[in-house]
Amino acid sequence: MVNLANKDPFFDGKKIVVALSGGIDSVVLLHFLNKYHHNNLRAIHINHNLSDNSHDWSVFCESLCSENNIEFKSINIHIEKSSNIEETARKKRYIALTSDMKKNEVLCTGHHQEDQAETFLLQLFRGSGVAGLAAISKNKNLYNSELYRPFLNIPKEQIIEYASEHRLDWVEDESNKDTSFRRNLLRIEFLPKLSNIFHGLTNNIARSAKHQGEALQLLQDLAMLDIINYELIITGKLQVIPLNKIPKRRAVNVIRYFISKNNMLLPSTKVLNEIISLLSAKVDANPTVKWHTNEVRRYNKELYFFEKLQTSPIKDCPYYKALKDLPNFEIRFRLEGQRIKLKGKSHSKSLKKLLQELQIPPWEREKLRMYYVDGSLRAIEILGEASEI
Repeated sequence: MVNLANKDPFFDGKKIVVALSGGIDSVVLLHFLNKYHHNNLRAIHINHNLSDNSHDWSVFCESLCSENNIEFKSINIHIEKSSNIEETARKKRYIALTSDMKKNEVLCTGHHQEDQAETFLLQLFRGSGVAGLAAISKNKNLYNSELYRPFLNIPKEQIIEYASEHRLDWVEDESNKDTSFRRNLLRIEFLPKLSNIFHGLTNNIARSAKHQGEALQLLQDLAMLDIINYELIITGKLQVIPLNKIPKRRAVNVIRYFISKNNMLLPSTKVLNEIISLLSAKVDANPTVKWHTNEVRRYNKELYFFEKLQTSPIKDCPYYKALKDLPNFEIRFRLEGQRIKLKGKSHSKSLKKLLQELQIPPWEREKLRMYYVDGSLRAIEILGEASEI
C-alpha cells in the first residue's frame, strides 16, 4: 500500500507528469514524487481562466517548479458558462493534459480518500448505478493515456501533515469555499458532521467504492464477452441488429461500457432509455440523442457516438497532398444538385446519390473537401479523382 513515507513501486520504469493546480494536494504530490523520481518528472498546470487569481496560480506553479528544477508547462483553456461548468472544466482539463502526453508517460493527479468519499456520495444522491458508485478509479486509460492517482487511499489529514512537515507553500482556490457547488457543500458542512457520528466514515466509503469498482469490472467483462460473441462493434460503431438480439439489460450494459471506454460522461437513465429506443427506430429516420457535450446518431443500422469537446483531426488525404501546391488551388464543399464523374466511370452521377450509395453518414457529407484547380473540380476527399458535370 502506498503511503507518504515510502516510494511507490508503480512508477518504476515510467516517466511522470503531475497535474499541478497549485493547491495543497498537487503540491504535496509533486514534492513526494520529486523525492524519488526527480529525473523522470515534469509538471503541467491548466489555467482555466475562471478566477481573477488564475494568472497568479500559474506563476506560483512555474516558480515552484523552477526552484526544484522540474520541467514545467502551463496550458490555457477557456470555458463557456454552462449549467454544468464543473464537468465541462474537468473534461477540457483532461483533454488538455492528455494532449500533451508523450510515450511511456503516466499522468498523476492528487485525488485522495476524501475526494473518493465526496464523489461516491454525490453519485449516490444522483441515483447512480454501479459505474457511478465505483467513483474514482486509481488508474485508468484516458484518451489513450494512462492516468494514475497515487494518493487515492490516503486520508487528507496525512497530506496536510506532510505539507506542514516539509514546510510547503500552496495556493487556495476561493471557489473551494463556495457552497453553491454541491461538492463543496458536502465537504464543508455534511461530511464533518457525519464523521462525528460514523467512525472511519471516509475509509468505509472508500471501501464501498472499491467493492463497486470490482462489480463494475465484472459488468465490463460481460460487456466485452458480448461484444466479441455477437460482433457488436465494427470499425468503432455499435451494430444495431445484433444489439437487438441480446437481452435489453445486456444491451444497456454494452452501451454503458462503450460510452465509458470512449471517455464520455455516462448518461442518465432517461437518456440511456432514449439511446435504447434508437435500436428500434425506422431505418430512414437518422435519429439523434444528445446529453451534456455528447451525442449518438443512428445511421445505416449503426450507432455513431460523438464527443463535441474533442476536435476530430483532419483526415490525411492523398488527393489534397497531390494538388495543394498547384497554382489557383481551392477547397470547396458540396452544393445542392451537383453532378460529378469519378475517374474511370463512363457516366456522371448525382453527388447526393453517390454519397448515399457509399453509405457516408449525412452529417459527414457536408464536410467532405472538394479540391479545385483553376476553378475545375479535380478530386473529392474519400471519393477520389473527379470532374464536375
